[in-house]
Amino acid sequence: MSVLRKDFLWGGATAANQFEGAWDVDGKGPSVPDMCTNGSHTEPKWVTRTIHPDRLYPSHEAIDFYHHYEEDIALFAEMGFKCFRLSINWTRIYPTGMETEPNEKGLEFYDKVFDCCLKHNIQPLVTISHYELPYALVEKYNGWESREVIDCFMRYCKTIFERYKDKVKLWLTFNEINSGTMPFGALLETGTIRGFEGPTNELPDKKQERYQALHHQFVASAMAVKYAHENYPQFKLGNMICFITSYPSTCDPDDILANQQAMNMTNWFCSDIQVRGEYPHYAKRFFEENGVEVKMEPGDEEILKEGTVDFYTFSYYMSNCITTHADAMQSEGNIVAGFKNPYLKSSDWGWQIDPKGLRYSLNEIYARYRIPMMVVENGLGAYDVKGHDGMVHDGYRIDYLRQHIEQMIEAVKDGVDLMGYTPWGCIDLVSASTGEMAKRYGFIYVNKFDDGKGDLSRERKESFFWYKKVIESNGDEL
Repeated sequence: MSVLRKDFLWGGATAANQFEGAWDVDGKGPSVPDMCTNGSHTEPKWVTRTIHPDRLYPSHEAIDFYHHYEEDIALFAEMGFKCFRLSINWTRIYPTGMETEPNEKGLEFYDKVFDCCLKHNIQPLVTISHYELPYALVEKYNGWESREVIDCFMRYCKTIFERYKDKVKLWLTFNEINSGTMPFGALLETGTIRGFEGPTNELPDKKQERYQALHHQFVASAMAVKYAHENYPQFKLGNMICFITSYPSTCDPDDILANQQAMNMTNWFCSDIQVRGEYPHYAKRFFEENGVEVKMEPGDEEILKEGTVDFYTFSYYMSNCITTHADAMQSEGNIVAGFKNPYLKSSDWGWQIDPKGLRYSLNEIYARYRIPMMVVENGLGAYDVKGHDGMVHDGYRIDYLRQHIEQMIEAVKDGVDLMGYTPWGCIDLVSASTGEMAKRYGFIYVNKFDDGKGDLSRERKESFFWYKKVIESNGDEL
């Protein structure tokens, strides 16, 4: 007898800018990722203000879902997906973000994608903004630092809500919104990189800009939620957090406090605002000590209160340790680095693998907010090599996912209200942090490589058949 609810949303997750390609087709404008070159595990990708013909920009073709969507969705259906998390590319609908009329060709593309999902009984879960701010809004407004961008975002939301009201019921406002609290988030989340050109490890770190931009996103998210609740009662809207569980490295009280502060500002700050509807108590001191003064307009606090989300979603890949001790060993990670945990192993990219941390996180989040939850990203980025039989035998990925699903089930037994699970990159796609193809997550192998070559053909990995069984058994057969 399955522990998970009968209508559990098994599926997979993607982002438009990492897999659609067709970056300038049918009226689409350039987004921030379209201005990013490829990088690697050791070399940072670059942001360029114009397109250099001699450089490779991975998002330009990505894996060309734009022309392969029917084939790809059929493969998801073959696995048994109940849900497909994808994002809409803002610049397909409003090429600069500032137009008053949407691009009909862009709207038609997502009509076809959603129709294809529904034909296969797959429910779309749509991220409205997933790291693809129109680049024109960066150059004009420094991205979300400017309040004007709220109006651009609301015009976009109203367009897609009305257009897809009969096809999409589940929406997420901003992907991993809390990445905006970190330096790399200036590129990914808030677009506060006006005038910047260079390697991503040299992004400017301006806390004032960062938190002002985040405030505008909080207001925009709340306005979108409020508008949807008033006009489309069938919709449910969620937030999306990059949850990076951390533990104190030692039982030194200084480490305990340092970890509490890291958890507050990294993991809890954004969702406290989006779920509880107000800035948390601990933010005041953080702002004072870091010289941040968030400018609010009259009515902002009311908007935040009125636009709280219906469910909570998050990505979970790894955990970190936090310490005040100078001799600790560094570890790598998703957007933010921390310190090594001697009890854990790491992935090819140095991310610490911690399935029990997922159970711990689910319990902590649910205890805090008591609203339905969903794990909308989780997975193992690895170098995949084909075996003698031509198939990728990715037992390492199966082990990773199995262990995390086991801990998810434990959390449900603990009493957590869990709606679904959509592992990241269910089909191989371009890495957001490094711009490479070699870091593969998918159940489906795509013949596309870091030099931009490849025929884009799709092949099922061993994990494809394993995940099909997991879904068929509703998590009973792992």
